[in-house]
This record gives sequence, structure tokens and C-alpha cells, in this order.
Amino acid sequence: MTLGPDSEVIWRWGDAALTATLVDTWLVMGLLTLGAWWLTRRLSEGPSLSRWQHLLEVLVTGIDDQIRQVSHQEPGRYRPFVGTLFLFIAVSNLLEVVPGFTSPMGSLSTTTALAICVFVAVPLYGIAREGPVAYLRHYLTPSWLMLPFNVIGELSRTVALAVRLYGNIMSGTLIVAILLSLTPYVFPVLMQLLGLLTGMIQAYIFAVLAMVYIASAASAQRASRRGRRPTDGGNDHG
Repeated sequence: MTLGPDSEVIWRWGDAALTATLVDTWLVMGLLTLGAWWLTRRLSEGPSLSRWQHLLEVLVTGIDDQIRQVSHQEPGRYRPFVGTLFLFIAVSNLLEVVPGFTSPMGSLSTTTALAICVFVAVPLYGIAREGPVAYLRHYLTPSWLMLPFNVIGELSRTVALAVRLYGNIMSGTLIVAILLSLTPYVFPVLMQLLGLLTGMIQAYIFAVLAMVYIASAASAQRASRRGRRPTDGGNDHG
């Protein structure tokens, strides 16, 4: 029993190894790219829309609604990043029903890479919205003594994102493997269905947490900027 796609070496040349993680990750990216091209090649604004365009609009509308509810901002700025995170994780987990495919989310290196993307995106979105000085100032709020704690907080939630996603996916995989060795017919099918549901939930949670972190960076800057705004009145007379 393998503990993840990293241990499945498909091809090796010297010290370089091509693992199932790399192959399955590129397979998912290829499917998403081809799917995006195929779904958007004949978009229409007329009254009669294809069923695939209806499906695409429902998906985009659902992602926009979630971003709007979490961030209380217009979703256009965040849709490409958050939507890509959700689709990549969801499709990776759904494809586990295909024989021979192993979800890249079962690799700690993949979940860490996704968490690092969120770690980098949070300050980038914050700087793009508030400017570098205003954004970096919140690391010194309420005092410069909080700088190391704020940095540690940013790092710890990145680790938590990676470990949470990896742990949930790997736990389902291990349970299925154990049940396969005990009862090879009924229970693995039920657990596979449960694993698919868990995978979709984890994709949703990861995307929502990414949006929460991005939105909190922007809201913190707006709050600190309002706090520095001088008050009117009170000193004009006398």
C-alpha cells in the first residue's frame, strides 16, 4: 500500500524521478485547460444558450456569490485565483474514481504549493488594493512589537492550509485501502463515494479560506485607514 502519489515512481533517470504526483497534476491542468477552451469557444449572448454554457454560467455565478458573501466586495478581482483553486482541487479529487489516477491532493508537496500560492496572493491583493506602505503598516499594528507575531501568524495559517487539505484527503485514501483489504466489494464503494463528497467539501473549504485571508487583509487596511482619519469639529470654537 502506497501512502501517496509521491511514492509512485513512473520513470527515473539518475536522481530525477517522474512521480504520479507530477503526471496527475499535469493531467488535471491539461483537462482544465482543454475544458475551458471547449466550453468558451462558442459563447452566446442570445436568448438560446447551450446546456454547457448554462452549466458554465451557473458555476461562475456560484463562485461569484460565494466570493461576494465572504469578502463583501465585487468578485471580479478575485474570481480567477479563487475559482482556479476550487476547480483544480475539486477536479483532482473527482478524478479519483478513474482507475490508475491518484489525486495530487494526497501529496503534501502539492498542498504546500497551493498554500504557498495563497500565502503570496494575500499580500499581492492587499498591496494592489491599498498600496505597499498602507498594507505593510498593518504588520506593525497596534505596535511594532507585534511584527514577529503577525509574520508568524501568516506562516502558521499557510502551514494549516496545506496540512488540513493533505490530511483530509489522505485519511480518506487510507480508510479505503484498509477496507479494500478487509471487505473488497461493498464498503470500498461506499467509502469511495464518501471520499468524493469529502474531496468536494475540502475544495470548497480551501477556496473559501483563501478568500477569507485575502478579504481580511483588505478589510484590515480599510479599518486602520479609518482609524487614522482625523475627526471633525470639537476644536473649531472657543
